[in-house]
Amino acid sequence: MALDKPVFIKPKLTLFNIIIGIILVMGLILTILRFTKGIGAVTNLDNNNPWGIWIGFDLLCGVALAAGGYVTSASCYIFGLKRYHSAVRPAILTAFLGYALVVLALHYDLGRPLRLPYPIFYSQGTSSLLFEVGLCVFLYLTVLFVEFTPAAFEWLGLKKIRAIVVKLILLLTIFGVILSTLHQSSLGALFMIVPSKLHPLWYSGYLPIYFFISSMFAGMSMVIFEGSLAHRYLENEMDATHKKEASGVAFGFAKAASLIMMGYCATKLIGLAVDNNWHFLGTSWGLWFMFEVVGFVAFPAVLFAMGSREKNLTMVRFAAIWTILGIILNRLNISIVAFNYHLPAADRYFPSLSEIGTSVFIVTLGIVAYRFITTRMPILHEHPDYKAH
Repeated sequence: MALDKPVFIKPKLTLFNIIIGIILVMGLILTILRFTKGIGAVTNLDNNNPWGIWIGFDLLCGVALAAGGYVTSASCYIFGLKRYHSAVRPAILTAFLGYALVVLALHYDLGRPLRLPYPIFYSQGTSSLLFEVGLCVFLYLTVLFVEFTPAAFEWLGLKKIRAIVVKLILLLTIFGVILSTLHQSSLGALFMIVPSKLHPLWYSGYLPIYFFISSMFAGMSMVIFEGSLAHRYLENEMDATHKKEASGVAFGFAKAASLIMMGYCATKLIGLAVDNNWHFLGTSWGLWFMFEVVGFVAFPAVLFAMGSREKNLTMVRFAAIWTILGIILNRLNISIVAFNYHLPAADRYFPSLSEIGTSVFIVTLGIVAYRFITTRMPILHEHPDYKAH
């Protein structure tokens, strides 16, 4: 479905919209409580556990799953794989919304939203990893916004501005890949300062490498998953090109993801060998570690390879969902489950219902924004005025 001018669609009263509305109302209530009563009123955080799911899930998982933006744009514009062109705009939109929601989640964790830019414009601690992460996320979110604007300009009919931005796409893609390399790995490096708190099976000098490698197949899996949802629920917004190329994108990313995931498993084995942590594998923590690596990395890697070889789209989509769950499990293991593993059960952190509800609210905002944009702007189809471009 192609649109020549902005169209405003009246929302329908459906079960989905009712559920979304309830979540949004509850989220607004929790937001008011957070910023009027303080962080202690809505979380189970304490001095032993200063980071909860707003960091472990909303930030670490959000950034990893938003990696589809740099992976897809690099595949198309840097490596010249034009068969992935139809997946670029949906991937960029997902990445842009993902990073925007990460910044929103940081407001809940840090409080005092007006001081969020301070580390970038006023901080003197330029040797800090948090400074590097904050600066890269700030810059990359800006890059993603600019990369997204051609679709908005087409929707609004601003042809001249759109033409200027399109000329910058290659430069923006290269800059985005550099920034992603930096902050994806730096998020892993943040945990290098807690060798006494993080379990040895998850603590490693290779943590920055683990985070960067896993972000690549996380992004690919998210592109496949998002594409499958779009084909099911937003098929009316797609043109023939997007429908035709969708399976090729899924099989191509499945093949690449399987290779990267096998390489990831190999680096995990190297990390175990370097740190000589083999003896931990016989413990209960070792079983949980193997469950993560074998069950949520090696297993979906095999499924990706088989699905790509046999052109089995259902298998590929299942592997993508399983991989996304594995990324979430890994980030939560590092930030919460295996963190402060030596503390008694009574002193361990477990998120409150308010924390979980806030995270659900933030994810729901992303779903609403994605649906709003894709049903109005040329994301899943080409605008008729720009097909020649």
